[in-house]
Amino acid sequence: MTITLDEDVYEGLRRRVEPRRISQFVSDILRPHVSDASLDGGYRAMAQDAEREAEAQEWISALANDGVDAAR
Repeated sequence: MTITLDEDVYEGLRRRVEPRRISQFVSDILRPHVSDASLDGGYRAMAQDAEREAEAQEWISALANDGVDAAR
């Protein structure tokens, strides 16, 4: 990917960020604006709930068995 920046922005970036860290710096700044971090946090919290995960596994197994039964 190529991103075009105004020269003054690029020079300011070069003064503040090590050359090999610019991509990570830009990604870190943009991430909250382009990804849904609230969903990520919610999914992490749900995954840590052992009871909820066990119920989800039961549900997934039941669905898989339904698919096998339907194929017969």
